[in-house]
Amino acid sequence: MSYQEIDAKMLSKMFLAGAKNLESKKEHINELNVFPVPDGDTGTNMTMTIMSAAKEVVALGEEPSMEALCKAVSSGSLRGARGNSGVILSQLFRGFTKVIKTYDRLNVSVITESSERAVETAYKAVMKPKEGTILTVAKGISEKARELADEGVTDLQDFVGRVLEHGRYVLSQTPELLPVLKQAGVVDSGGQGLIEVLSGAYDALLGKEVNLSLDEPAQEGAKEEEEKALADLKFGYHTEFVILLNKNFNVKAEMDFKTYLESVGDHVECACDGETVKVGVNTNDPGLAIQKGLKFGQLNEVKVENLRLGKDAPAVKAAQKEAPAMQEKAPLAPPKKVGFIAISAGDGLNEIFKSIGVDYVIEGGQTMNPSTADILDAVDKVNAENIFVLPNNKNIILAARQAAELMTDKNLLVIPTKTIPQGITAVINYMDGSSVDENEEAMISEIGRVKTGQVTYAVRDTVIDDKEIKKDDYMGVGDNGILANGKDLTQVVLNTVEAMADGDCELISIYYGSDVTEQDAEAMQKKVAESYPGMDVELQYGGQPIYYYLISIE
Repeated sequence: MSYQEIDAKMLSKMFLAGAKNLESKKEHINELNVFPVPDGDTGTNMTMTIMSAAKEVVALGEEPSMEALCKAVSSGSLRGARGNSGVILSQLFRGFTKVIKTYDRLNVSVITESSERAVETAYKAVMKPKEGTILTVAKGISEKARELADEGVTDLQDFVGRVLEHGRYVLSQTPELLPVLKQAGVVDSGGQGLIEVLSGAYDALLGKEVNLSLDEPAQEGAKEEEEKALADLKFGYHTEFVILLNKNFNVKAEMDFKTYLESVGDHVECACDGETVKVGVNTNDPGLAIQKGLKFGQLNEVKVENLRLGKDAPAVKAAQKEAPAMQEKAPLAPPKKVGFIAISAGDGLNEIFKSIGVDYVIEGGQTMNPSTADILDAVDKVNAENIFVLPNNKNIILAARQAAELMTDKNLLVIPTKTIPQGITAVINYMDGSSVDENEEAMISEIGRVKTGQVTYAVRDTVIDDKEIKKDDYMGVGDNGILANGKDLTQVVLNTVEAMADGDCELISIYYGSDVTEQDAEAMQKKVAESYPGMDVELQYGGQPIYYYLISIE
């Protein structure tokens, strides 16, 4: 069978097939990480991003409208975006759906135009686009689409197949554009992820059998597990209803509604087609969810199921009538002009941020990049007009900026901190008497004075920055690459400090991680102090995973 056009139903299948294919290849994509550190997570980030959208798509059913499908893909991926690769993927979807949402059926011409808009949108989202990345692969795909469209190709299977083939070629050339990829012997991981999405979508277009279910396969003993799960249920009532909208339900309203539902339950589902919203949530108080829904319109198809009894509860109307009045979460503190949100990993580091005035700490960082939604949810917990967000990781900055773009009622200012020490420095240099703009400028200036080294271990053999690294070597990773490596942890720490220190430095701060004992950390502090007698050497417990030591020099 060949196609000249596809409808929303086929596009939905293609999208879900692409998501499932990416999910199946995520570990391979993780292993393409240039730096051989144990937190390579491009595949995980891209998968969590697309699966956030896939859940929205599944909730639409088998016969979605094109407009509803586009909204689900765009808003779901924007909200779920994690890491730079995930944010760029969400922006590609955002640009693509901006074009196709006005059509009922898609042909080569429409898909080509939407591909061009996708690339344009993604490039604009990145302040300094770098070639040899997912952006290059996306651009190559778009350029091939335009070439084929101009040649008069109309068969979609032929068109997508040739576009995919060219995309794979562009991916294979990414090491020629980024020397660091060539030296490490890998292609760009984000570009690989994009190819896996397109490969899965192509399989669906060809009519191949693809499992589109997002559920985990049943395991042996599933019945016993289910019974145990029922006994341990945290939320006992599955609540469903449809809202017939009579108020604006934009992306921000949808995010706020989901955040509220997550605060009173779990297994939240929320799918909007423009006129109605289908809602599902497991909660202990169905009335809270129902009353929140009433704020956006009339309710229909209300159903409350007692999960512990396994049958419908008899008193849906009573639940509506007797539910306590809607309780908005009280602010954590009195209203103020300025607040702070920091991303951090490690109980010691979290306490440090709180002690210097950070209002809310998002657990995450190197090993689990928070999503755009996580940041927006944190914003709701800080009762301030202006909120400084400290990503403290270069792979979280784009998600933070995306959150700032989506925010409508508060002013989010993203300070582009790439490391924990930079985040600490930014907060310390905030001045109460200065304006928000003056503080933003001062903090950005001060973080540029901080040098950071992070000591971890290698997960594979590789060559990078002209250093031959063996699996299980200790590594000191600096702001711009590998600073030191070797078999002796103490020597690697000393070499890392040596690579960062210069005559203008006055302070060395060492934060030791969860895998380092206090005794060993104190011995390390002593060694560093002996090597740098003219500098202050401070030691603090960070508790961070993966990284034995975080070292900053100012």
